[in-house]
Amino acid sequence: MADARKRLDAGPSRSASAQPLVGAAVRHDSAAKHVAGEALYIDDVAGPEGLAHACLGLAAIAHGALVSLDLEPVRTAPGVLCVLSASDIPGVNDISSTHRHDEPVFATDAILHHGQPLFAVVAETRDQARRAALLARAAYREKPPVLDVAAARAAGGALVTDPLKLERGDVGAAMAGAPRRLSGSMAIGGQDHFYLEGQIALAIPGEDEDMLVLSSTQHPTEAQHMVAAVLGVGAHAVTVEVRRMGGGFGGKETQSNLFAVVAALAARRLGRPVKLRPDRDDDMAITGKRHDFVCDYEIGFDGDGRILAVDTVFAARCGWNADLSGPVTDRALFHADNCYFYPAVRAVSQPLLTNTVSNTAFRGFGGPQGMVGAERIIEEVAFATGLDPLEVRRRNLYRGEGRDLTPYHQPVEDMIAGEVMSALERSCDYRARRQAIRAFNADSPVIRRGLALTPVKFGISFTATWFNQAGALVHVYSDGTVMLNHGGTEMGQGLNVKVAQVVSDAFGIGLDQVKITATTTGKVPNTSATAASSGSDLNGMAALDACETIKARLVAFAARHWQEAPGAIAFLPGHVRVGGREIAFSALVRAAYMARIQLSATGFYATPKIHWDRKTGRGHPFYYFAYGAAAAEVAIDTLTGEYKVERVDILHDCGTSLNPAIDIGQIEGGFVQGMGWLTTEELVWDDKGVLKTHAPSTYKIPVASDRPRIFNVALLENAPNREPTIHRSKAVGEPPLMLAISVLHALSDAVASVGGHRICPRLDAPATPERVLDAVERVRAEVGAGAGQ
Repeated sequence: MADARKRLDAGPSRSASAQPLVGAAVRHDSAAKHVAGEALYIDDVAGPEGLAHACLGLAAIAHGALVSLDLEPVRTAPGVLCVLSASDIPGVNDISSTHRHDEPVFATDAILHHGQPLFAVVAETRDQARRAALLARAAYREKPPVLDVAAARAAGGALVTDPLKLERGDVGAAMAGAPRRLSGSMAIGGQDHFYLEGQIALAIPGEDEDMLVLSSTQHPTEAQHMVAAVLGVGAHAVTVEVRRMGGGFGGKETQSNLFAVVAALAARRLGRPVKLRPDRDDDMAITGKRHDFVCDYEIGFDGDGRILAVDTVFAARCGWNADLSGPVTDRALFHADNCYFYPAVRAVSQPLLTNTVSNTAFRGFGGPQGMVGAERIIEEVAFATGLDPLEVRRRNLYRGEGRDLTPYHQPVEDMIAGEVMSALERSCDYRARRQAIRAFNADSPVIRRGLALTPVKFGISFTATWFNQAGALVHVYSDGTVMLNHGGTEMGQGLNVKVAQVVSDAFGIGLDQVKITATTTGKVPNTSATAASSGSDLNGMAALDACETIKARLVAFAARHWQEAPGAIAFLPGHVRVGGREIAFSALVRAAYMARIQLSATGFYATPKIHWDRKTGRGHPFYYFAYGAAAAEVAIDTLTGEYKVERVDILHDCGTSLNPAIDIGQIEGGFVQGMGWLTTEELVWDDKGVLKTHAPSTYKIPVASDRPRIFNVALLENAPNREPTIHRSKAVGEPPLMLAISVLHALSDAVASVGGHRICPRLDAPATPERVLDAVERVRAEVGAGAGQ
């Protein structure tokens, strides 16, 4: 026994961490594999024996009825194994994520958007399947499509789901009593997710109706349930696995269900593995986008730029079914205040039915569109009063009691937007630069510069309260290594390495001792979507809960074994302290195993404090808020409308960052994606409802040369989350995208300079060069007209 104890006391385990890992700037666990092309995605997995390939047959009209569908030419095409339509579904022909059951796998009668799936063909090769899918002979009874918000309103305003109204105060009286009033409307464009890895699923049938589906999905459990329902089996017969995605951004929360279901249906029919990977054109034609909105607003305010009343309607092009349009349009209203207190406010959503793809989740989930509307309101008041927009922002911020209640009646208890804005204003030298830009513009007849500083307040939690839960599974093996599995999915955002850091820190071991494993419904059931910026919050806490369970067992064992008080036992970086001893974690684990101590545990976490009553429009839907601010400087060519983003400074609130390197990467990437949404990414449908921007050749995402020439990003220091989140950190996935609103307003500032900042440019998004040029000419014309009166 003495010899054994000497060995146990021999020192720290191999690769043990000498420093705490939480808060360290650790690189992404797959970074090297990403760069080297060695990270395995579903299409990289070696094809199982007998692998077949599926392709979807799509509707050629946007609105009407399917009169007939002749699939015989498809069945007889070379290499074809089978053709599947609605009549071949053993379960339900529905993959709706809501109770409305309005999303069939395959259309049977009504055609509601161009590119709606009619059938699937399965062949020996992908090329054979794609060629065969084009041979179907379909006849339609076509109707005029309803394609945008204006057309939907003109057609009677059919809705895909119930609207929401948020209201606080007497809006009518406040508006009537306001010294000044104005109204307007703003168009806010949509956005394609343009994930680098497209939609894909690989289904492998097993015995007893079992089905394994490798799916590029953010929501494995929903994919599991959809596959089970379509196959007519229980969820226990379907396992969905996700090692990683090549991007998701919300586009693989519900939209991936179609591809998982069709692959599984074909695999069941043939009794062999089936892969479904659409090409980029089909992917973009089939899948939903960020919702585009029209925001109508009326504002009451005073001469000092203080807003007294706001009345807004957010009308969204939702597409052909509900999908997630209800919660997306709800969240637009939740963020229609951004950082600003409105003494009296009414906000109403209009989730409109259109004959376009069913719009869906996208990073920010409606929040960005709400914030864009809020910042337009600020801009309108600034131009009406002649004040610096930054001053109008500051005068209308949420503050203490009496100015702390949101339109949904949740108090803002952690308001630090003012501090963040002031710190950024100083660090980026906003005042001096603003004066210098005014001087430059006065002497520059063609190139005009603009500057704007905008804040962000973003609520963190699913508004569907039941999604605010997570599970994890942690195994400690007898050699001291650890296997980690949790319900979150990795799509490049660094979730896995953050949760691994939490586990490593809990046990005091090195990251190389923790094995990150693929997310699977077979290990952690009933997972929530990796969305709403909640991945680290939920899964980090669930993993920590599992670790604490194992640690409690080890502490109890060590206290008995070494005759020490439990309070004298601590897990430290690189070792475990047991009284006066320092013991390697691996040695303690081995001893515990020999003593028959359980070294595996599940963990669970449910977000506290949150509740939401949609019927009354009141509640506490968010656990906390994440804050940030960005200052953007642009230069525009007033002859062409072309522009460049010259400089961006960002100060962002991550609480106590779990991993500053990952968080800064998320901020940079989110900002650039948001900048693309608000500037170059334009979705265009023709009058027949055909998406014309369906490939990289016609849809312009930002490229390396579009990034700000000077790009300064800093994390807010010494600002731990006031709520007991995982190590007092804050979510960082979605909030940075909205920092790009500063670019839109910098462009607006540059445009306004051609009219001496007397006319609000009312620049809609995306602010393409064409729109910028149109705004320049409009402002010049209005100023000229005013001078002639």
